[in-house]
Amino acid sequence: MSHNSEGFKPYEPREFSEEETKSRAAEFYQYMDKRRSLRSFSNKAVPKDVIENVIRSASTAPSGAHQQPWTFCAISSADIKSKIREAAEKEEYENYHGRMTDRWLKDLEPFGTDHIKPFLEIAPWIIVVMKRSYELVDGEKKNNYYATESVGLATGFLLAAIHNAGLVALTHTPSPMNFLTKVLDRPANEKPFLLIPVGYAEDGAEVPVLERKGLDEMAVFY
Repeated sequence: MSHNSEGFKPYEPREFSEEETKSRAAEFYQYMDKRRSLRSFSNKAVPKDVIENVIRSASTAPSGAHQQPWTFCAISSADIKSKIREAAEKEEYENYHGRMTDRWLKDLEPFGTDHIKPFLEIAPWIIVVMKRSYELVDGEKKNNYYATESVGLATGFLLAAIHNAGLVALTHTPSPMNFLTKVLDRPANEKPFLLIPVGYAEDGAEVPVLERKGLDEMAVFY
């Protein structure tokens, strides 16, 4: 489809031979299949420009009407990380001691998790992904379209970029997460979507033995 109006430019496709297309698709799958969520982080420093670029990569995700309804709060401050851990563990204690159902707790048993979250201070960075449901324009609310879906897509891009940089991450959801808005002093139109510690894996780190669903269990071809 061509447009004669201003505001458009030619798309520059990346095209490969059929064999190279197959090879790239297979290699990328094999690489991404090695991505795992980790709770054992090294305190080894990660340069700020690495975090800047994984966030830039996340921001290339599609969004409703290109409104880009996200804010990425990147935290390396030891003081702020300590405050986040204290507040998160308080909420998580309540979860593990009354909020979660017996079935939920049983499903978590293979992962060995509890309300103690040392990785929130050990990981050199925490990225808090904020969803912007609306913007304030001249004092009036302007809703963002498909904000949840858009921020979910951006988070997926973010995790892929983190893995590509040789780093590890954990998608952490201490629920409720409203304390993050207060700790980070964020405006009312931003709501915490995910809390993601980012860094290098601790030496000797282990992950649960898991199997992903097979293609025939998760895809249907027509």
